[in-house]
Amino acid sequence: MAQIDQFADPAGPGTLVEGEGTVIERMRAFRHRWPPGNGVGVFHQAYLTTVGGTAGHGGPADRVAAGTLEARLAERYLAALDAAEAGGHPPECWRPLFPYRRHPGVRPVQFALAGLHAHVAHDLALAVVDVCRTRECEPAALEGEFERVGDLLALLEERIHDDSMPGPDLLRIADPLTHLVSSWSLERARGAAWSAARVLRQLRGLPSLAEELRQQTDAGAGLVVRFLLTPCR
Repeated sequence: MAQIDQFADPAGPGTLVEGEGTVIERMRAFRHRWPPGNGVGVFHQAYLTTVGGTAGHGGPADRVAAGTLEARLAERYLAALDAAEAGGHPPECWRPLFPYRRHPGVRPVQFALAGLHAHVAHDLALAVVDVCRTRECEPAALEGEFERVGDLLALLEERIHDDSMPGPDLLRIADPLTHLVSSWSLERARGAAWSAARVLRQLRGLPSLAEELRQQTDAGAGLVVRFLLTPCR
């Protein structure tokens, strides 16, 4: 069975993403194409600020530049942006963000959390598989890196809440938004991604089943993204 692009290694087989310029600079370039007022840009700006704001200080950007799991994860996201910009087909979980990105009834925090869910529920599992394939190891060997990615994602979630969440006065009016935001769990999304990665790695000798699972994971993440983008005003 021919492996489709979404499941293929975005950096090319047998390679590691290296250098801050490969990841951080590409993200900075996309900032001009997906401005912060754009729904996709809301997530992109929060992501870029989180991974790029501490470069050279031993923070997240230094780990992204190391060509490890963090870099693979960022490459998965950038591949989705590349596909959308080229008029192609990004993973199903990312697709709702593009047509909805100017919807007046969807608040910035919804776009940001929708992007975060797509990134965790779909991209993270495939990034783990990417690294396992490159290093010829099992997911258990990446637990430390996976936990560091978890710390990075927690910082990203915190930034999203700080930058995009309406103030208390508005939240009393926007009860549906409060319900949506409080119903989503980063911890549960990460746990599901880890389980999916372990199963996908075990199915490497059964490409048809692996691709079926990838598609179902993508579709499930897309369903949650659509719920998160429910207009709340």
